[in-house]
Amino acid sequence: MKRLVRYATLTGYADVARACGLDPARLMASVGLDIADLAATDKWIPGAPVARLLELSARESGCEDFAVRMAAMRTLSTVGPLSVVLREEPDLRSALELLTRYEHVFIGVLDLRMAEADGLATVQAWLDFGEPVLLRQSLDLTAASLVGIIRMLVGADWQPLSVCFAHRPPADARTFHRVFGPGLRFEHECTGVVFPAADLDRPTVTPDPGLQPYREMLLQSIASPRPQTTADQVRALVELALPLGQCSMARISHTLGEQPRTLHRHLAGGGESFTTIVHGTRARLAVRYLSNDRYTLTDVSQLLGFAAPSTFSNWFRQQFGTTASEWRSRAQVGNGIGARA
Repeated sequence: MKRLVRYATLTGYADVARACGLDPARLMASVGLDIADLAATDKWIPGAPVARLLELSARESGCEDFAVRMAAMRTLSTVGPLSVVLREEPDLRSALELLTRYEHVFIGVLDLRMAEADGLATVQAWLDFGEPVLLRQSLDLTAASLVGIIRMLVGADWQPLSVCFAHRPPADARTFHRVFGPGLRFEHECTGVVFPAADLDRPTVTPDPGLQPYREMLLQSIASPRPQTTADQVRALVELALPLGQCSMARISHTLGEQPRTLHRHLAGGGESFTTIVHGTRARLAVRYLSNDRYTLTDVSQLLGFAAPSTFSNWFRQQFGTTASEWRSRAQVGNGIGARA
């Protein structure tokens, strides 16, 4: 299923493209987008062309920091009506919890996950465009936007302890250091921001307690939080269990406190099955891992829970109609192939 984003995702694109010596209208047209629509920031469009546009722009300009430059031109209003509610949260913790619950309201491809451990808070960002695309620039944009949002909420002096990126370090990291600070970590397993957990209790810059009664009214008018169905719970557990080689119906149902037969019935009631969820999760994760050249094909096979690389190769060809290495090569030139229905 194709995922959507708002045109606000491309805030700053035309200016950065011109500054990098590009023709933004031509590049947008090449991926099926119209530069005249940039002003319609709340218009929803398929996300994959946006991701391809960012990768194409970085490649043609030679600016590896293209998306990070875009993020520097954003304001809190880029997240749409949610920005009003975020400003009225009393502290950073409340604001980030709200952001993770309603992330789909301002970018439909985003999955934010916040965790606390050992005195540290981590916000990880995952993207799912519903079809094969390279993710480097989109993830850089997400990380820079997240850091920018936090600074707009608690003060421009806020600094993360580290910002992690799945890709290799750029040849010139000056823009990254200017935007993110000194704590850069490249070739990490995911993209995310790490900071002291104590920062979660920092008050937001401009909360007005008198506006709190309007908070729920506005949230209801924006959208409802993404519902957590049985299938959603199973998907989350499958994603955790795959790299451990422990992804079985019996184990997942035990974790949920249900009998396998009961879980099968609940999934069937929603038009799902355990097998289709496993295949779908593997396909989604395969696209994520193959889009990151730090993972070898053997790594991807293990992360997806296959007993042997040959088993992964056969499964991938059945799902995608090509080999994993061919898919990776074609994705790098913008011609990735989607999984078969």
